Amino acid sequence: MTKRMTRTRLACQLSAIAALSLGAGSGYAAEAFSADSPWMTGDWGGERTRLIEQGIDIKMDYVGEMGANLHGGYNDNKTARYSDQFGLGAAFDLQKLLGWDNTQAKIQITNRNGQNISNDRIGDPRAGTLSSSQEVYGRGHMVRLTQLYIQHQFLDGKLDVKAGYFGEGEDFNTFPCDFQNLAFCGSQVGNWATNIWYNWPVSQAALRVKYNITPELYAQIGAYNQNPSQLEHGNGFKLSGSGTKGTVLPVELVWSPKVNNLPGEYRVGYYKSTASADDVIEDVNGGDAATTGDDYRVRDSKHGYWFVAQQQLTTHNGDASRGLNVAANATFHDKETNIVDNYQSLMFVYKGPFDARPKDDIGIGFARIHVNDDVKKNAELANAAIGVSNYDNPLYTPLRNTEYNYELNYGFHVTNWLTVRPNLQYITHPGGVNQVDDALVAGLKIQSVF
Repeated sequence: MTKRMTRTRLACQLSAIAALSLGAGSGYAAEAFSADSPWMTGDWGGERTRLIEQGIDIKMDYVGEMGANLHGGYNDNKTARYSDQFGLGAAFDLQKLLGWDNTQAKIQITNRNGQNISNDRIGDPRAGTLSSSQEVYGRGHMVRLTQLYIQHQFLDGKLDVKAGYFGEGEDFNTFPCDFQNLAFCGSQVGNWATNIWYNWPVSQAALRVKYNITPELYAQIGAYNQNPSQLEHGNGFKLSGSGTKGTVLPVELVWSPKVNNLPGEYRVGYYKSTASADDVIEDVNGGDAATTGDDYRVRDSKHGYWFVAQQQLTTHNGDASRGLNVAANATFHDKETNIVDNYQSLMFVYKGPFDARPKDDIGIGFARIHVNDDVKKNAELANAAIGVSNYDNPLYTPLRNTEYNYELNYGFHVTNWLTVRPNLQYITHPGGVNQVDDALVAGLKIQSVF
């Protein structure tokens, strides 16, 4: 049996199990909309819990985000934009289902829709913005296969191997996504490593191997197919390797200590792409491509590294589920080929700030995104080559430097299955373009589990 036939057969089997499971529970809704239930649709008369006990955990969720430009930006004509994502999937304990020891599998499908306020109000369309005020926007209005993998633990759980279709950010450079601005949400390497590292909801053929050195320390390495054609509309379920340009190879060391008996996580990692990438300024002869008009020099790879730190600092009246948490991110990228060469952020989140609202949280974040100096120089040369120096000229290429993003939010834990998070965002020099007015954005993020 070929590898392609094996993958197709596994996909069909997992999809069939998920479909049967949904059918089995759809007739029950006795606990729907209960504030104490983890699911909006309830436990389906107990059927959902029975399915989990049998090894089938149905996943259904929704994220919706609204952004409105209150002040500033490239276009100060005030409006609002809404974008969202639906998710449907299932996680399988194959030891319970099929008797396969220490083996799990997962399938996930997502659908994104809507518009983004950053695209046509905040940033200059000639340069765009670097971050996004609605992180859930992107990767096309379409249905995608986001996860399809099998996972197995060896050596009494010390060695963990995961293979199938998934993205780098699920395991490497991982970070929560409770803020609405993209600069504070999810794997940041994928946001700034231009055209090689694809975050959720895009999947790639992938292999990840993790080894637990101690209960608090593990190392992992991965290999991800770098295939730009999977970004194209209509290729959401593409499983073939046609269009492959290379492989992304991340490695990471993760330490999860208890500091004063409070949890923390610290990550340091490195990635390399084996695919060729255009230089941001040099031509094939080592000159300035914007001046000579020759093709840009092609580099044989690109690389970068990252650091992530998360630490709970305090408890609230002795309750460890409440208290102050701090998080920091930093990424650094190849200056020869990448538009963004470095990024840093710092976030503070206080969980359970009020006794009357012990599950709410309040967060504030600060981020800096710096554009490669050679990208700015290349734009200067391009403008000089056509004799344009006025920013208002439509042929002018805006010069980009540094964009700063700030967000203040409050998460209302309405029920165990619904969180509503109003927020205010401030963007300084959107797109790194100094001529664009600083922007104030009002946001609203809705997170629900069905």
